Amino acid sequence: MTAAVAPVRVGVIGTGIMGADHARNLHRFVSGAVIAAVTDWDADRAAAVAAEIPGCRVLTDGFAIIADADVDAVLIASADHTHAELVLAAIAAGKPVLCEKPLAPTVAECITVVQAEQDALRDGRIERPVVTLGFMRRFDPGYVQLRDTLRSGAIGTPLLVHHVSRGVSSGPGATSESSVTGSSVHEFDIVPWLLGSPIVEVSWHSGRPTAVSDFQDPQLLHLRTADGVLTVQETFLNARYGYVIGAEVVGETGTAVLPQPAAVVTGGNLSVGHGLAADWRPRFADAYRLELQEWVDAIIAGRESTLATARDGLVAAVVSDAVIASMHAGGAATAVALPDVAS
Repeated sequence: MTAAVAPVRVGVIGTGIMGADHARNLHRFVSGAVIAAVTDWDADRAAAVAAEIPGCRVLTDGFAIIADADVDAVLIASADHTHAELVLAAIAAGKPVLCEKPLAPTVAECITVVQAEQDALRDGRIERPVVTLGFMRRFDPGYVQLRDTLRSGAIGTPLLVHHVSRGVSSGPGATSESSVTGSSVHEFDIVPWLLGSPIVEVSWHSGRPTAVSDFQDPQLLHLRTADGVLTVQETFLNARYGYVIGAEVVGETGTAVLPQPAAVVTGGNLSVGHGLAADWRPRFADAYRLELQEWVDAIIAGRESTLATARDGLVAAVVSDAVIASMHAGGAATAVALPDVAS
């Protein structure tokens, strides 16, 4: 695809929590884009989002969005099992696509998507990669600052990473495995991005589970990157007290801690404190807006974006599988073996 003429006409597939938020962010906060059409399996939900956006149409399904001549780019926020076939359709249409994670539920499907994009590039059907993935933490100002600090050498060579991901409550039907594929997968992307080194070995560990969960929660993951750094990742979906993301990198000569978004501190009744987010959306609100702006800017400029790629989605899926394999093997250290298409 050559450079696009602003505004980029975006079609949104899926208008649940994430899709609706993306549509509103694109409409209200992102320059150079308009929402041309939306769709959802729940037509009333799609209509409600469209009603907030002047000129937005409701189409029958995701394939209609992709095929529509008045849609330049596609954002996929539908159910996970629909991602692969929709992304493949976008590649075939030559339209830029931003897919919420995961790229697909299985490694095999991810390989199919990566191979399809590579084939389209080789055959000249597309000029540059069109698939991007919604690993938004790459655009969080705090993570960007942390990465810049590591690259500056301010703390010397990184040795260890401590990372914490805690939520208020897990979603319906959550399992020990879905905690990995739905939550920890963000760390499988952000840790290599921070360190500039891929994850090569993992292990899964657990202790006493919380009384409010019928699966293993919290979980402790060990992620070893090719540079030898060990990351200790705590994932606790039912921490209840608030949504908290924390990270500390220990280096040869110092440490670097992930900065938190600004919060008003209040005092009273012999105490001081500040509130916590109820879920990921307020915590990463800036990241989502910055990610969407970069996606649109790249489309208009006719260049590759700095968003995560289809290959990044495949790699995260492979790491997820390795962690789950370790889970089912009593926490055994498990190598991360990437398929040839991701090498």
